Amino acid sequence: MDKKIENLIAYCQGLYHKEDGKALYLKYLKEIQSITPQELVIVQYEQLKMGYTPKQLLEVVDKLMNVFHKSLSQFQWQRPAQNSFLYDMMSENAGLVAYLNAFKDKIKDNSLEEILPELKAFIEDTKAYNAHLLKIENILFPYMERKAEYFNGLKIMWSLHDELREIWKDLGGQVEAAQNNVNTKDLHVKLGKFFFVLFGLVQKQELVLFPTASMKIDDEEFQSMRQQSLEYEFAFIEPPEIIVVKSSKGGYRVSTSLPQSNYSSLKHFFQTETGHMDFEQLNLLLDALPIDMTLVDENDKVSYFSRPKDRIFPRSIAVIGRDVRNCHPPESVHVVEEIIASFRRGDKDEAEFWLQMKGLFIYIQYFALRNENGQYRGTLEVSQEISKFRALEGERRLLEW
Repeated sequence: MDKKIENLIAYCQGLYHKEDGKALYLKYLKEIQSITPQELVIVQYEQLKMGYTPKQLLEVVDKLMNVFHKSLSQFQWQRPAQNSFLYDMMSENAGLVAYLNAFKDKIKDNSLEEILPELKAFIEDTKAYNAHLLKIENILFPYMERKAEYFNGLKIMWSLHDELREIWKDLGGQVEAAQNNVNTKDLHVKLGKFFFVLFGLVQKQELVLFPTASMKIDDEEFQSMRQQSLEYEFAFIEPPEIIVVKSSKGGYRVSTSLPQSNYSSLKHFFQTETGHMDFEQLNLLLDALPIDMTLVDENDKVSYFSRPKDRIFPRSIAVIGRDVRNCHPPESVHVVEEIIASFRRGDKDEAEFWLQMKGLFIYIQYFALRNENGQYRGTLEVSQEISKFRALEGERRLLEW
């Protein structure tokens, strides 16, 4: 390991274990004053390899950003051009920051009690930023993970995303309590943390994540990423225009020697004892099913997902080939690991969950896929929104549709 990285790890560990901050700073001043965004990602990854969890490392992340701020802000990198993925992401950040600053001014001029209805609307409006976070998690992270192993250190940032999501949930309850004349002291504290986390997220993206990505991902890949981002919502900016992207690398299509326009001519492409269909029909069939399907192969890599009309959970083609462990928040990935391990051992063949989200009742199932010899070939995740099924009463005959 590079000596500079070793020293930076020692500095971070010293802070984590609450050693004398001034002494540590002076001891590692040379490394602190020259750290780059990429080196910080590597340092965090190496600490994860030491057994620390993302949540544990989050305890000192803001201190590190404060100490490293001068070096990171002076780092020279190629800023994204207009009509590019990173440009859109930075524009969303600029829109969020402007919105936060405008409301901070309102708070200065009024007591929270006087503007509780506006505060409630403000918090709801900021939730639009979750679409920004989803694009980072589902598009940017997968591309970076394929570039270098140390980008698995980005789990720390995902953990911070989830911390923000928990604050969103908690703040809603705090505002409700304040509207019912409950003590607002906690609301002041939590609102302060809310601003701190949001501003901090923007800073971490623009001083660490985006500069590092710009050095590792080429223009054509960024172009593909922007195309994929159009399937998501955009926060605080107008959605970009749809641009048809033709990749010389062929994207992430199913292996075939024939061009896509000839798929419909592949008669009997898929054939079983119960019938057959050509490739185009198979694709149409899978996407017509009113369920989200994601296939994880026997090597724990995402190999396929369907595109139903009303998809519940966002997916982008960047996820193809991604280790399934990297597709889930760090704090919940152990559940996925347990399911797949039990499927692989043959202990179980399916698992089910259900949850309520944004007024929807979502039923999630996992199925172990095994061939005729009992060999494990992967896991199928199926999700569907079942509110309408739970509300059905009586009956409707076929001819009454």
